[in-house]
Amino acid sequence: MSYPDNLKYNKDHEWVKVDDNFCFIGITHHAQSELGDIAYVDIAEDLKEVKKGECFGTIEAVKAVADLNSPVTGNVVEINTALNDNPEVINTDPYNDGWMIKVELSNPAELDDLMKAAEYIDFIK
Repeated sequence: MSYPDNLKYNKDHEWVKVDDNFCFIGITHHAQSELGDIAYVDIAEDLKEVKKGECFGTIEAVKAVADLNSPVTGNVVEINTALNDNPEVINTDPYNDGWMIKVELSNPAELDDLMKAAEYIDFIK
């Protein structure tokens, strides 16, 4: 399993890729492998903001339906609508094309609460 060092991770198995004051959010390789084949991602098209620890959507797979919980607080600037037609990309490329939302951070200090790759790997063992 792959856990890129340039990402941060939360205990709900979401990752964050920081790009200046923006970040991309998706689910980890571990999460997608536990869920199985991803069939559907449900994120409201009019989602304007997310709050750390709160649900911003759901992901449906063969094995289960799971909430998507935001690791940070901020304004949603983009939703990966390509997942509507191709949700299975999360299984094959969870860290690149499988991103879910792009957020402008309201509180960059929240990133300090997230795990580095090595910490996340220890957490899922």
